[in-house]
Parts: sequence; C-alpha cells; structure tokens
Amino acid sequence: MNTIDILQNVGNGILSQANKHQLVALQFAAQGFSKLADKYQSHAEEERDFAKQVFNRILDLGGNISYQGQEVFEVPTTALEWLRQDLEISKNGLKDLNPLIKAVSEDFVTYDLLKGYYKDEDDDLQWTQQQLDLIDFIGYQNWLTHQL
Repeated sequence: MNTIDILQNVGNGILSQANKHQLVALQFAAQGFSKLADKYQSHAEEERDFAKQVFNRILDLGGNISYQGQEVFEVPTTALEWLRQDLEISKNGLKDLNPLIKAVSEDFVTYDLLKGYYKDEDDDLQWTQQQLDLIDFIGYQNWLTHQL
C-alpha cells in the first residue's frame, strides 16, 4: 500500500469517527449531559481538522482525494455503553494505525502528521479509560451527575 492509499484510508476513517462523535454529542446534549456533549462536539471538530490535514497531504503528494462509504452506526443510548464501545474503537484504531505510521516513516511530513494523530487518539483512549475507572470508583449515577 502506498502513502496516498494509506492517507486515503486514514482520512476516511477519521471522518467516520468525527461523524460518530458528532452524533454522540447530539445524543448527550438531548439527554442533558452538556459536559459530555461539549467533549464529543469538540472531539468531532478536532478530528475533522486532522482529516483536513490528511487530505491536504494527499493533494500535496499529487494524489486525488475521495470520500469512501461509511458503515452503519447505531448511536448508543447511554453514556456507559458509548464509553465502553469507544474504548474498544480506540484500542483497535491505534493497533491498526501503528503499522501504517511505520510504513510511511521515510516520508517525514506524513510520518509526523500520522504520529500526531496517533498521540491525540492515545490521549482520547486514556481519557475514556479514566472515565470508566471513575465510574467504577464513584458509581455510574454519581458520574452522570458530573456530566450535567
């Protein structure tokens, strides 16, 4: 797989995640959990910015960008269900991203871009794990109260 193909897959994956986070933010806002809604709205915007950088890199390399079909995503109705699902998505995403970063290591600009995205996603994974640990410690209802 060449650098442009890698970037195309990563960029479309990031867009997919941004869309999921946007929908989750809407769900949490409708439920009155404004802190969670703000968190995931901000995250969606951050991911769209990363996608924009990835697609711009494709153009810089002389490639053509394309929007690839997205999978069906049923928005979880509870924060706990979402956090558990998001943790697994993050773990799998980082595992999948790692070899792609290695594959572009000779292209320093692309390498730095993907490495930056990896770090951001790792930070998100750590935050999600911290929230799940906090839920275990203080209880789900107490945690939800803090998300209002």
